[in-house]
Amino acid sequence: MRIGTFVLAAQFPGQGPGEALHRAVRSTEAAEESGLDSVWLAEHHFVPYGVCPSATTLAALLLGRTRRIRVGTAVSVLPNHHPVALAEQAALLHLTSGGRFSLGVGRGGPWVDLEVFGGGLGAYENGFPEALDLVLDWLREPRVAGRGERFGFREVAVVPRADELLEGPGSDASGPETVVACTSPKTVRLAAARALPMLLGMHCGDEEKAEMVALWRTAAREAGHPPEVVEGAAHVSAGVAQIADGAGDATEQLVKTMPGWLRQGLDAHVTVDGRHRVMRDPVAYTELLCGLHPVGTPRLAADRLAATAERTGITRFALLVEGSGDLAATEENVRRLGADVLPLLT
Repeated sequence: MRIGTFVLAAQFPGQGPGEALHRAVRSTEAAEESGLDSVWLAEHHFVPYGVCPSATTLAALLLGRTRRIRVGTAVSVLPNHHPVALAEQAALLHLTSGGRFSLGVGRGGPWVDLEVFGGGLGAYENGFPEALDLVLDWLREPRVAGRGERFGFREVAVVPRADELLEGPGSDASGPETVVACTSPKTVRLAAARALPMLLGMHCGDEEKAEMVALWRTAAREAGHPPEVVEGAAHVSAGVAQIADGAGDATEQLVKTMPGWLRQGLDAHVTVDGRHRVMRDPVAYTELLCGLHPVGTPRLAADRLAATAERTGITRFALLVEGSGDLAATEENVRRLGADVLPLLT
């Protein structure tokens, strides 16, 4: 079982972005000190839901401040990036960190980001496969040319090469791990065809995640990937974690704090084309998350993680730990994950 944190750098009501980013940094340092496996960094633009606009930049800082823990993006939004520029950053972080960086990518949403960064709605609706393949080519090949509908350029040398990592503990000479955020069967099949592990969202329950894993395995086999690749795919399950001594104390804490953040953050999203969207009820969504994930006593948290692993086959977790919105409480939550929950999972 590999337990990591999911860091949004969430800006709660009454806070500034600096406070949210400081909490993100400190929670990562606490995660390493507590023996957790990884930290996954979200990327958002123009909204207080998450105030980290560059997951790779924050990853670089955190890789420099840590020595053991894996740091990944969850996710870098491909329509907002040139895939070569993103792949260059991934290669750089992979090489300079000794192989501790994971590149998580996703389509994002139909937000105004597409207008600001120039990708346009087409990059979101149709351009993801081309951009993903260009990233993968850059991380695997010595020379790459752009021959797609959106990206066209002459063949150029890949410098630095991601597969030139010097040998060391835990190093991966093949390049950085690449993970794909999947929210639809189409994206599941896309990831499976390329044998890329999935990142599955915290809004999904075990049954839905199990169905997506089963679909991924079927599609990967149909694509010709060998059984050891299909069965060994290290998918990641996102969730929420809040540890407390009393059975209802953790849920009570999150129901007090998370709806204000969700209401403020989700309401700030603006669609690029004016399409209608329905915002989740913040209280009901918080209660849903508390019921799905390791929110409660250490024993309950461990049991829920073990149950998810048994039902879905997923043994890697990225858990949102900043739901209290408070720095000291977040650090304590991380500490208890390591000290009180991890020993119950061994």
